[in-house]
Amino acid sequence: MQNNHFAMSARWRQAGAACLVVAGLALTGCASTQATNPQDPYESYNRSMTKFNDTVDDAVLKPVATAYKTVTPSPVRTGVSNFFTNLGDLWSMVNHALQGNGEQTYNHMVRFTTNTVLGLGGLLDIATEMQVERNKQDFGLTLASLGVKPGPYLVLPFFGPSTVRDTLALPIDWQGYVLADLKPVSHRNSLMGLSLVSKRASLLDATDTLDAAALDRYTLIRDFYLKQRNPAANSSNDDNAGRVESFDD
Repeated sequence: MQNNHFAMSARWRQAGAACLVVAGLALTGCASTQATNPQDPYESYNRSMTKFNDTVDDAVLKPVATAYKTVTPSPVRTGVSNFFTNLGDLWSMVNHALQGNGEQTYNHMVRFTTNTVLGLGGLLDIATEMQVERNKQDFGLTLASLGVKPGPYLVLPFFGPSTVRDTLALPIDWQGYVLADLKPVSHRNSLMGLSLVSKRASLLDATDTLDAAALDRYTLIRDFYLKQRNPAANSSNDDNAGRVESFDD
């Protein structure tokens, strides 16, 4: 009972930290006069939070990820990445079902069962070799499919780019993650830490290239994130694709 209480408290603290940012911005009405994008009225705050996250990344996460990539053989890193991606396919399957997308629900059921059974618990990505499509989804995108607008862009402490909609969806995503209820808690935390390091290691080359090439790294990341989180912007059949809401009024 004590471990269960600790696990629940940890998940809600993580989601609660993100929600507090939304609540604080809403209560203070701190839209920045420096905003240059209609969907980024809190640009001044977001840039400051981005600098904070970058500082934490440079001091902790990037060095750990670099060491992990250096000492861990590539096949092992691939297996670790496949394992966590396979777990994510299960949550994607649930969200495709909530969206009423039968084909993608079936695809992700096949992906998860195939990789779990034939792929040694997900260490091998057999489903991709079988050309079974992956289309990652989360509860924020499920809300988007139901017509919920993204709201203003937000950069969350530690979590990074988000929107009001995606931030409010975080508690559901935490509850839906397979490892969230793993016992004992120490095993769950170790696996989540490994997942974070594995994901950061896979992005090392991309972030180094971005840092070297981007004139305004913040703007590039923001615009890319907003496009990826807007289903309409990725639909070639939508005349309004790529348009964003204005929150200046």
